[in-house]
Amino acid sequence: MSFVPVSPAPPLLIVMNAGSGHNDSAAAQETIEQMLKDAGRAYRMFLIEDADAARIGETARRAVKEAQACGGVVVAVGGDGTINTVANAVLGSGCSFGVIPQGTFNYFGRTHGIPENLAEAIGVLLTARAYPVQAGLVNNRLFLVNASLGLYPQLLEDREAFKREYGRSRLVALWSGLVTAMRRHRQLRISLERQGRTSNMRTLTLFVGNNRLQMEQIGIPVAGSVDEGQLAAVALRPVGRFAMLWLMARGALGRLGEAENIISFGFQRLTVNPSSLYRTHRVKVATDGETVWMNAPLEFRVSPQPLHLLKPDPESPAVNPTGNVAP
Repeated sequence: MSFVPVSPAPPLLIVMNAGSGHNDSAAAQETIEQMLKDAGRAYRMFLIEDADAARIGETARRAVKEAQACGGVVVAVGGDGTINTVANAVLGSGCSFGVIPQGTFNYFGRTHGIPENLAEAIGVLLTARAYPVQAGLVNNRLFLVNASLGLYPQLLEDREAFKREYGRSRLVALWSGLVTAMRRHRQLRISLERQGRTSNMRTLTLFVGNNRLQMEQIGIPVAGSVDEGQLAAVALRPVGRFAMLWLMARGALGRLGEAENIISFGFQRLTVNPSSLYRTHRVKVATDGETVWMNAPLEFRVSPQPLHLLKPDPESPAVNPTGNVAP
């Protein structure tokens, strides 16, 4: 994969969600600014306190306008949700995009060789080149890791409630998932249209992945589709509570794709219609951890425009598959 030429040492327009992740935001900001000053790099911080997605999006659009004017790079500091919101503003703008991961799982950064360690991530940002990265779209809203409807958006909302109560950690996220799985859930009746063919399905959730690392971790055989210009769909047939727990265990062991209640396939474009039994055609959709309401039908597709992401050379032996820089 060839890199995209950018000007040497471009200014960095940094959108930082101070409430994202478990790290101390003031200390993180100080580290970022000190390292950039030491490197002699021009930058501007757009610091957001206690912000929702709308506020982050508004700030990101201002950063994009400044980046366009000065030939700069827009940088997102935060978790996958913050990165998604900033990337939505960057896509199609002609600007390059950088990330400093500060979230719980950081699937996007890890997939592209960007370290979770703050100082190492800044070091990568200062030396990396821009490479085209595939983006997914659902009704023209970008997603970098996944998009979903049904049970998974509910799981994410429950997880955020647990995090507010008990703090941000992967253990808290796992516990909230177990609690969600034990509840009774409404089945979705949907029709799927792809490659000119329509099929009907009952499912608890439809999950569309755009991140090979996440898909491989849970054991989905079409994970490689996201490296071949496709997205990967996973649907869960209706099951009982204890069967749901067993499926979660299989996912944790990387063997979810072997379960008979799982349907998975790769695609470039997929249209999803809710059943006519629904009184409304608005559907709750989660994109990279953020939930929104969208009008049906839902169209999932690969974006015709890639993001130009600052990252290490993907062929470099210094980057391992977990996204950490090897010594």
